[in-house]
Amino acid sequence: MIALFKLLARLPLPVLHGLGIALGWIVYWSPGRHSGRMRHNIESSGLCPTGHCGHLRARAIGESGKSLTELMAVWLRPYASTLRLVKGSSGSEHFDAALSAGRGVILMSPHIGCFEIISLYVASRHPFTAMYKPPRKPLVARLMRMGRERGQARLVPADLSGVRAQFAALKRGEAIGILPDQVASLGDGVWAPFFGRPAYTPTLAANLQRKTRAAVLFVVAERLAWGRGYRLHFWPLPGDLPADKAEAAASINREVEAIVRRFPEQYMWTYNRHKRPGGVTPPQAS
Repeated sequence: MIALFKLLARLPLPVLHGLGIALGWIVYWSPGRHSGRMRHNIESSGLCPTGHCGHLRARAIGESGKSLTELMAVWLRPYASTLRLVKGSSGSEHFDAALSAGRGVILMSPHIGCFEIISLYVASRHPFTAMYKPPRKPLVARLMRMGRERGQARLVPADLSGVRAQFAALKRGEAIGILPDQVASLGDGVWAPFFGRPAYTPTLAANLQRKTRAAVLFVVAERLAWGRGYRLHFWPLPGDLPADKAEAAASINREVEAIVRRFPEQYMWTYNRHKRPGGVTPPQAS
């Protein structure tokens, strides 16, 4: 199966993205909660000024399919070939300046565009540490490790040992990656507004910045039209995150919302961002 995926990875990116658009519609019309969650998340976001979200939803369906088929190129092509898919960047001087000053950098990458290529690009230039929770399917887990652990990228477990490894990387003046819009696990998050609805938001970035004085930057790999590749965008966080966990989470969510508004069709609207993890008190009771 991996040999087949490697063969498909040789297809030009425009072809993979074309196949992805078709796959996105197939998945959308397949049984399950996928389509309903996408519709609800888009419609409740307030991003459709006329109240009609059909155009945004149609674009998002195609982009969601591209996010799957492009993984073959990003994970399974030779490393140098994958890096050539990045066609430029903006704001990277903020990242370089922080590292040159000896500060660690917390890169916050929302579920937008081709976020998988960000760590590979950064790891081609600097040590990069990210936490990793293996998927249940062994084949997917193997592909993920093959694709992500390249260059100077290091995967660490999504547990306390992984947090310690990220802390140590920041103290060394290196970069780490965090998904700011991932649902936090029990004890690691607080409820904060996200597009007008409570979302259980991670507090790890705020904790690490407070302990290490690391710089916090948001980064997105914009998926360019017609399979032309990707463009990275870096935004520095204006100032430090608030010491209060709830205020810090709300600040992070506002930044993510602003980025989603720039690339609404490339956001992963199928993600269950507002779910309540087991054992967590509902927001209305907090």
